[in-house]
Amino acid sequence: MPAYKRLLLIAALALSAGQTVAQPSTASRAVYSADGLYNLANSYARAGRLGLAVLSYERAALLAPGDADINANLAYARARAHVSIAPQSWYAHLVETISPTLAAWLGAVGIVSVGMGLVVLRITTQSRWLGRTAIALGVVQISLAACHALLLWPRMQEAVVLVDRADAHAAPASMADTLFVLREAQSVRMAGAYGTFILIRTVGGLSGWVARADIGAVAPTAGRER
Repeated sequence: MPAYKRLLLIAALALSAGQTVAQPSTASRAVYSADGLYNLANSYARAGRLGLAVLSYERAALLAPGDADINANLAYARARAHVSIAPQSWYAHLVETISPTLAAWLGAVGIVSVGMGLVVLRITTQSRWLGRTAIALGVVQISLAACHALLLWPRMQEAVVLVDRADAHAAPASMADTLFVLREAQSVRMAGAYGTFILIRTVGGLSGWVARADIGAVAPTAGRER
């Protein structure tokens, strides 16, 4: 799925928090919201399914960045799984200051503001300052939403290992040589896809092909919610 469509999907999921959508098999009617994902992650953690727990915590954090409970439980789940992540960059910290929901609304309000400003400029000559002000504010809001989407882009490629052992192969085939092994709950970056395999890169810079079923994307797509 193209990058802009994945960003729009995250915004749509955030705006529709409270509606029921398809989820993993154990919670097919779960609410796709920060609270729903947080509760789902807690259930997985109690059951010892740390890969799915970390994935659900990550998805919850995507909808509610900066939430102390989500981040604390995510860190605890990673510690239980004995996995670590790379230090966050400055833009990752910046993304955490605003949620996708707020960014989506900000962009929508900005579009409306620009539209209203154009209408005011067209229908009156006495309050042109009001129209120009509305347009300026709208442009600022749209720009902030666009910047947030760009900063959020690296998260669109993140995935979590869901199984105890995920073999990373030299080629997208199960009979190909195993280059290294990924552990459950480990975070990786998706770099490509071929058939039922995903090309991943680890924090340490290793690359290999893993079975699609062995990992879960932090930002789910319409065709693959796992």
